[in-house]
Amino acid sequence: MTVVNIIEEAETLNAKLAPLSLAERLSFVAGLDVRVVFTTSLGIEDQVITAEIGNHRLPIDVVTLQTGRLFPETLALIEETENQYDIHITRYEPEQADIEAYAAKYGMNGFYESVEARHACCGVRKLKPLARALAGATIWITGLRRGQSANRAETPFAEYDAERHLLKINPLADWDIETIKSYVADNSVPVNPLHARGYPSIGCEPCTRAIKPGEPERAGRWWWEQDEKRECGLHVGEEATAVAAR
Repeated sequence: MTVVNIIEEAETLNAKLAPLSLAERLSFVAGLDVRVVFTTSLGIEDQVITAEIGNHRLPIDVVTLQTGRLFPETLALIEETENQYDIHITRYEPEQADIEAYAAKYGMNGFYESVEARHACCGVRKLKPLARALAGATIWITGLRRGQSANRAETPFAEYDAERHLLKINPLADWDIETIKSYVADNSVPVNPLHARGYPSIGCEPCTRAIKPGEPERAGRWWWEQDEKRECGLHVGEEATAVAAR
């Protein structure tokens, strides 16, 4: 499929998914007869998607990036979620050689010292494992929402990821955090206990703090950096091409 064709397909999918419920969006994508991968960070949004996949027994591969620096609460939630929904969450870990090379160049916690070092750490612990997780996939499902940050305010339901040459589906793009919380409460979805301690967005332990009153949801991620649009590179890259909602 050419780049032009896949962008056109993203535009078409975006329009088709817009009026559907979450369950309908996921079911529609799961029925496209291609490999579909959902990457979960075990955050509250991703837990909602996992619940729908598990409850409806959808043929979607559920994977997580086991970075080696996750909170203990996140690790425990992986197994709890598998047990509750009778699913398997495939763990993708960084290569030990990459971790050692990073530590030799920057130090194990060198990400605090520069944006370059932090991006390099995310590359080793997230981006390279993500590439393995998405190998052979045509569709990548994420828990991105427009309300998470200014950088995500225009998130469409479907977009073309040019760096990975696949379709990225964001079925919760139009959900706000209160709708997410209501779904969790109504459906007894297991969530990370850190959310109740002021962590709306949870990543690696050294790079995540609780937010202060009035701060955006993702203010606790890489808080020592000044760029308000800071990301790890999973969803924002130099060559990424998003298809705006039509």
